[in-house]
Amino acid sequence: MTKVKDPVCGMEIEEEGAVATQTYNGRVYAFCSTDCEEQFIQHPEHYVSGQKEAVPSVTTGVPEQREGPVHIELPIAGLDCATCVSTIERSLREVPGVQQAHVNFALAKAHVVYDPGQTTLEHLIAVIKRTGYEVGTSEMRVRIRDLHCASCVTFVEEALQRVPGVLEATVSPGTETALVRYVPERVDFAAIRAAIESAGYQTVHRVEEEEAPDQEMNAREREYQTLMRKFWFAGIISIPILLTSYPEFVPFLGNLSRTTLRIIWAVDALLALPVLFWSGQRFFTGAWAAFRHHSADMNTLIALGTGAAWLYSVAAIAIPQVFPAGTAEPFFDVAAVVIALVVLGQALEVRAKGRTSEAIKKLLDLQAKTARVIRDGQEMDIPVEEVLVGDVIVVRPGEKVPVDGVVSDGSSAVDESMITGEPIPVEKRPGDEVIGGTINKTGALKFTATKVGKDTALAHIVKLVQQAQGTKPPIGRLVDVVSGYFVPTVMIIAILAFLAWFNFGPDPRLAFALVAAVTTLVIACPCALGLATPMSIMVGVGKAAEHGVLIRNGEALQQSADLDTVVLDKTGTVTKGKPELTDVLTVEGYSETEALRLAASAEWGSEHPLAEAIVEGAKAREAELVEPEEFQAIAGHGIAATVDGHRVALGNRRLMEQVGADISPLLAEAERLEGEGKTVMFLATTDGAEKQAAAVGLIAVADTIKDDSVAAIQALQAMGLEVVMLTGDNRRTAEAIARQVGISRVLAEVLPEQKAAEVRNLQREGRKVGMVGDGINDAPALAQADVGFAIGTGTDVAIEAADVTLVGGSLRGVVTAIEVSKATMRNIKENLVGAFLYNTLGIPVAAGALYPMFGLLLSPLIAGAAMAFSSVTVVGNANRLRRFRPQRT
Repeated sequence: MTKVKDPVCGMEIEEEGAVATQTYNGRVYAFCSTDCEEQFIQHPEHYVSGQKEAVPSVTTGVPEQREGPVHIELPIAGLDCATCVSTIERSLREVPGVQQAHVNFALAKAHVVYDPGQTTLEHLIAVIKRTGYEVGTSEMRVRIRDLHCASCVTFVEEALQRVPGVLEATVSPGTETALVRYVPERVDFAAIRAAIESAGYQTVHRVEEEEAPDQEMNAREREYQTLMRKFWFAGIISIPILLTSYPEFVPFLGNLSRTTLRIIWAVDALLALPVLFWSGQRFFTGAWAAFRHHSADMNTLIALGTGAAWLYSVAAIAIPQVFPAGTAEPFFDVAAVVIALVVLGQALEVRAKGRTSEAIKKLLDLQAKTARVIRDGQEMDIPVEEVLVGDVIVVRPGEKVPVDGVVSDGSSAVDESMITGEPIPVEKRPGDEVIGGTINKTGALKFTATKVGKDTALAHIVKLVQQAQGTKPPIGRLVDVVSGYFVPTVMIIAILAFLAWFNFGPDPRLAFALVAAVTTLVIACPCALGLATPMSIMVGVGKAAEHGVLIRNGEALQQSADLDTVVLDKTGTVTKGKPELTDVLTVEGYSETEALRLAASAEWGSEHPLAEAIVEGAKAREAELVEPEEFQAIAGHGIAATVDGHRVALGNRRLMEQVGADISPLLAEAERLEGEGKTVMFLATTDGAEKQAAAVGLIAVADTIKDDSVAAIQALQAMGLEVVMLTGDNRRTAEAIARQVGISRVLAEVLPEQKAAEVRNLQREGRKVGMVGDGINDAPALAQADVGFAIGTGTDVAIEAADVTLVGGSLRGVVTAIEVSKATMRNIKENLVGAFLYNTLGIPVAAGALYPMFGLLLSPLIAGAAMAFSSVTVVGNANRLRRFRPQRT
């Protein structure tokens, strides 16, 4: 199809899909909307004579930077009627700063012209979402080299957010990745890479879903080995430098002449150079990159401190006569030893970071390496990557299920605990789903593959966990803001310390001033601040995934820790979501087995949920069923059928009146069961020529409570949370269920579209509300809640409306999610308190605050060691979360 450009707005459209066309000066012009056509008709010469500034077409790559209105195309999902078009257009035009907005129904795209000074692209997308439609955005994860501190995070995020079309950019030093959400029509990988490199950092590659499982682990191991080689080199070189820097403490050096010592120190200067420029290469290249972008980071502090010490020392031995008496002493040991210690700290940090990502490795290790498939009648083992949708796969006892599928033959118990967190193996029969990565325990199974590769539940889980680990909670964003001011503040303090010592300190003033300034620069650790949040998030999200809880982002994790109210949808959340046979009661002369046999045989073949519950219940009790004759469904009453020559009626009170059955002996029990929220059906039979039916008994069916719902609700209440049940069922049934599970507040007879309003009402009471539902008809309420918990079952783990997905479908997952969130936020606060305390106390001590009272001045060597190990301490504390175990489930 031929593509043409709308002369008014510049949108590229397919010629055949144009809303309208106009001919001007012998040339045909196509338009994406009637608005553009009307503007063209009024002033055609304005759009074809070059008087109007040409609107640039929207392409991929780095978008054109220009002042004035911005033109943007937004792909819209779910655009299926003309009313949709007018709704979106009207909503967009009401936004201040929007100059033009029209939607092309054929292309399913909105073209918007707006003033970036008055509104933002993200706000426009939010407006479209509020009208009930989704904008086609994409996410990209990019791995970044040499990302070590909070300052780095701020620089990269700002660079990415300046790219038009980027909606959100979150950089995590813990995973060394950037997670970018963007409009694909405006941004591509080249634009993202250019933005990151413009901030002075190098991108290794875009992280693909198919990335080899061990690639990240191998990269970390290579980085660790490289850092350790640099440490050992710096450490070995530092030994002679350290000894010769203090000759008075070394017996055979103490008697050497000053001239000889200066020659030795000149050799030290040369020895220190490879330490600075090989072992410490990343500090100097990082500092230079930051300088070129008018910023400063941790590398700046290290490079300034060690570089100043080396230059001062060279000057002291080259031209000692220009220095005040007693100050012409070298500090090459500071340059070499500090580099060695900081590099060692980074190596230990890399090793500790590797442990924080063990959750991902455990998930990836669940994947089977091979699969046994049946092709051309032959069983063969093939790599799991070669399995195709539709393949029949054989799994023997003890083997892993390689991909997702549906059982076609055999029965077995499958251990799904590694995916769902449920400890009890699940029975699988033909028609049941199996999940890739689970373990077949008892019998052999044949199943048909339904999802393979990146579409499996396990692949989705890994992707969700990786994305969540790269996000940050609101407290993390606050830390980033503080860290942005940290390095410049430290540099100012170092200068002030130098001036104070130089002007007011004791002799040798210059030497003391240099030591104080260098120590201040070296001891400051923005890394500890920068790692405090992301390392805990990585471990916390990973531990949650190990227990079948998928937390979508850091904000959801922080919000979960602050909840005070949990709203539970009844059907499918508190209850199993499908009716089950619960009671069979009979009049004198009939057994329960006979009554159930008659009822189930009459319902045999019916697809009604209540009928299926009765039939399944009868089979479970091993009743012998027969196929009914003359089956009749009586609308609003029940059913009638002939079973073994008996005319059987099964239904409500009105049906019993119609057939003339006396059910008075059963009414008291019926009312009791109905009071418990159960559906009661009366059973009557007619034999031979009898016209009046005789009551046989009653059968009760109910949507029964999940086995662990009561324990989970009690656990939530024990944590101080108010539990509210929300349902569309009648109040009598809802309150009956609520009594059984121990819930006192019930919101009943609420239509699906009203559930979000009920959540909003709770929020207006000042509550922090978590909503638990199935993610389908509860989607608006899940989105309205502070945290939405979606019940996922089987292979359904990517529920878009939810902040948290409970893979196992159990309410215990809500308890686990809140426990993990509280433990993670507690860990983050411990890290932040430690990091702030370290810097708050360490920087003044390094500047010489203790000298006037105690005569103590911190050595730069001790400062370097403290700085190196402060980051390791933060990462180590985050790793304590790996020992997390749910307490209340």
